[in-house]
Amino acid sequence: MVAFASGCTAPPRPDGFYIAPKRKKSAVSEETQTVRRRRPGDLLRSEPMTPPPLPGAAAWKILYASTGLDGQLIEVSGVVIAPTRQAPIHGRNVVAWAHPTTGVARNCAPSILKGVFETIPHLPALMALDDVVVATDYPGLGTTGPHPYLVGLSEGRAVLDAVRAAQQVEKTGANSRFAVWGHSQGGHAALFAGQLAKSYAPDLTLVGVAAIAPATDLEQLLKDDEDERAGKIIVSYCLWSWSRVYTTPLEDWVSADVIPAIDRIAGDCVETEGEALGAMFATVPIPANYLSPGIFTNEKWRRLFVENRPGGAPAGAPLYVAQGLDDPIVRPTVTADFVAGLCRAGETVRYETFPGVGHMKAGRVSASSAIQWMQSRFDGVRAPNTCPPM
Repeated sequence: MVAFASGCTAPPRPDGFYIAPKRKKSAVSEETQTVRRRRPGDLLRSEPMTPPPLPGAAAWKILYASTGLDGQLIEVSGVVIAPTRQAPIHGRNVVAWAHPTTGVARNCAPSILKGVFETIPHLPALMALDDVVVATDYPGLGTTGPHPYLVGLSEGRAVLDAVRAAQQVEKTGANSRFAVWGHSQGGHAALFAGQLAKSYAPDLTLVGVAAIAPATDLEQLLKDDEDERAGKIIVSYCLWSWSRVYTTPLEDWVSADVIPAIDRIAGDCVETEGEALGAMFATVPIPANYLSPGIFTNEKWRRLFVENRPGGAPAGAPLYVAQGLDDPIVRPTVTADFVAGLCRAGETVRYETFPGVGHMKAGRVSASSAIQWMQSRFDGVRAPNTCPPM
């Protein structure tokens, strides 16, 4: 569920960029002024990033409006990358990248990293294809938390509003046609963005959803990862986040002596190999079978597992799903079952597996296939379907 950038030092703390600018009060009376209120997807702030990610491309850090779980407007950060050459008359297509797990603390936002561009697979290829790339941080990473980790509604809205915001960044040439592509947590986000696109962002045109080793059955994910060293990080992030987002106390589901370790892990990012090793070291005090079995039978948790499981609504567009067959975090059998469910629902799916590939490498190994598949959707080519005839 994690993705590594280069370097071993901890990321810096978010600066003032991640705090939304205050709106100036108008001297005109409320009766006569026609000031538009902020809406989801509004660009609140942008800032050029230097040095540029590669020759012939420019990048901006962005802060934009999205919708929180309570329906109120929130701020979300991210980055936009675009070619510097003149955009075509019809504008540029947008690839919305949804990142894998980086952490749940504010300073775990990818946009804070100096190596943020290295976290987006095959970025030079996307620039050569004349696409605009927008990469959300998700709510609570960079901006004020808590981060709703593996909460589909939050992630999906943030992805869609990032596409809207990218259109407002001067010189990108971004149009309203987009594909969404994500790995691990980002695969979960991509699937929810697809499901939400028609109702939440009817002003945008979704052509395809690419999900790599996506988190799907979250109940099974917690069961599978409970005793894995790296998996304990994922479970700790989920428990810590959901205890705050959904007000479900940790004390009800783990013993008191485990909570300090979970709190410590929640403060660690896993964006670099050094950080990930530190987080794994913090799992040492967590014993085997530390989750209360009641968490899987509790009515509230079972409802939350269902709410945050993708596949409960139409996919919104053709799908590309990829899975490494040596993945101990997102088990291949779980992804295969998810894809089988999509096929039974009549979705158009290209499912590709990679023998000998684990969780971390799946995003990079599948990147060429995913990009080619997305480009074909932009070109209007009929999407392939590997589902068996019904």
